Amino acid sequence: MDLRFRGAEPSQEERAAVDDLLGPPATAWVGGSRTDLDLRMAARSEAARDLLLPALHAVNDRVGWISEGALEYICRRLTVPPAEAYGVATFYSLFSVKPRPERVLHVCTDLACQSKGGQAVRDRAEERFGPPGTDWQESPCLGLCERAPAALALQAGRPHRAEVYAPATPDTITTITGVVPSANGHAPSLEVAGETPVGEAVPQAGSPDLVLLRRIGVVDPASLDDYRAAGGYTALRRAFELGPAGVIREVLESGLVGRGGAAFPTGRKWDATARQPDRPHYLVCNADESEPGTFKDRVVMEGDPYALVEAMTIAAYATGCTKGYLYIRGEYPRATARLLHAIATARSRGLLGDDILGKGLSFDIELRRGAGAYICGEETAIFNSIEGRRGEPRSKPPFPVEKGLFGKPTVVNNVETLVNVLPILERGAQAYVAAEPKLFCVSGAVERPGVYELTFGATLRELLEATGTTGTTRAVLLGGAAGAFVTDLDIPLTFEGTRNAGATLGSGVVLVIDDTVDLKGLLLRIAEFFRDESCGQCVPCRVGTVRQEEALHRLSNRVDDRDLVLLREVGQTMRDASICGLGQTAWNAVESAIDRLGVFSK
Repeated sequence: MDLRFRGAEPSQEERAAVDDLLGPPATAWVGGSRTDLDLRMAARSEAARDLLLPALHAVNDRVGWISEGALEYICRRLTVPPAEAYGVATFYSLFSVKPRPERVLHVCTDLACQSKGGQAVRDRAEERFGPPGTDWQESPCLGLCERAPAALALQAGRPHRAEVYAPATPDTITTITGVVPSANGHAPSLEVAGETPVGEAVPQAGSPDLVLLRRIGVVDPASLDDYRAAGGYTALRRAFELGPAGVIREVLESGLVGRGGAAFPTGRKWDATARQPDRPHYLVCNADESEPGTFKDRVVMEGDPYALVEAMTIAAYATGCTKGYLYIRGEYPRATARLLHAIATARSRGLLGDDILGKGLSFDIELRRGAGAYICGEETAIFNSIEGRRGEPRSKPPFPVEKGLFGKPTVVNNVETLVNVLPILERGAQAYVAAEPKLFCVSGAVERPGVYELTFGATLRELLEATGTTGTTRAVLLGGAAGAFVTDLDIPLTFEGTRNAGATLGSGVVLVIDDTVDLKGLLLRIAEFFRDESCGQCVPCRVGTVRQEEALHRLSNRVDDRDLVLLREVGQTMRDASICGLGQTAWNAVESAIDRLGVFSK
């Protein structure tokens, strides 16, 4: 793609998709018809570059791929150089700049699905549709691990349609049909078919002891009235009583730390953002839950969307934010639909927008869909993605609380972290500390996979007793692909307990591995995952993930001490020198499997 425009024209459908998002072009300078006035002056475009990702989604959702003409039209509308837009469009796996069918099947090949027979589903897809890349493609984790193996069909049109197949079998692939007729243009912009009731993902649903999951499977997630009847917006009213400083004080006293894996104290982050004199402040909810084996945030968003809206409103009130961005995975169609409905309903009922509940707070939420990039789970990569750039991490410092989204102070929290704020304010910090809840995503060789809520301090054995195991448990992968394998089931499921055991709690992944799983194949999949998902910005990660995969391929065929030494050197280099957490943790699971499970031992 050239830096210059090359004269390619969009189709009428592509032009309409962009215009539906941005409105009709005002002048020839931004893609409209030329007038005499345009020959005498150039009008500055009011459209912002941060609409690049939504514009790419608009075309991809409507047509199925992004042609050169469509890309050039988007660039004219947003005054973005074509080469830069091309770099963004080709960064994300859900977009295509080459012709492909309206309907594309995504078959998960990641850890939970691989451990539950996903390879047979993948093989059947290749047998029926041919090599991956056109009618179907291999996909990293789809976040449907409790129903593994999983597949997702995305169909372009009006409306954009998604069909979920979970659990999927080779027979499922055999019976999948072609393009499904779309509804008329007055239908919702997204339809989701094939989903099961969200309560089925929570084996404890209905238990009176639940805190974060208490409404899931019990309350209608679409009804704001039901949410309020079940205690919704009690926390926001309490926040208004405490004031912004009081809210931050409660969060600090609760000891709440981030639930995405970094475990940074939430109250300190909020306090640092609130103190910044530079304005405006921004709030970003990180709902790009892409760690293989993780699906807790998806379940919360699908089953209790108003809780997240309320929690974001409280965070904005405490930190002085007037605008929030909810950045959600592109592979989560039902969660997207539920949240769009919840945001619109809250706005219409005076719970978002100007003067919320008559308290003078002005705050609104804009939902932004990712497009298939694990690296966008890193907090600064989200900023670049929202701003219309490649989702590559930024060097720190400066930290987000000083210069984040659009160069302004920004607070970033993931879904589970934010919804924990509700019981902190409802019960008080001291009561919360006495029984602090944590969500775990349990999958693999267990009888009852799903999201479980336990209090901090419970052991891994207690969790597995609740889920029930199948077969002989060989190991447990804690923390996902960026985590570590453990064999000691008496590890306390706390940040300190897992750290002392040489593991990590991470995002709450608990993948149970039995004797039927090919561990060498699982390690190869982890290495392939990091190779594919590295953004390529820094040499240690870009080169190291490739060298790690190559060494594992050789070791799978013949154990050689030289390759083991190379693996350790490459892993240590990635850990010490990579810019972000992807490269820093890409060696963790492989290292633990070699040291604790004896994989590749002679």
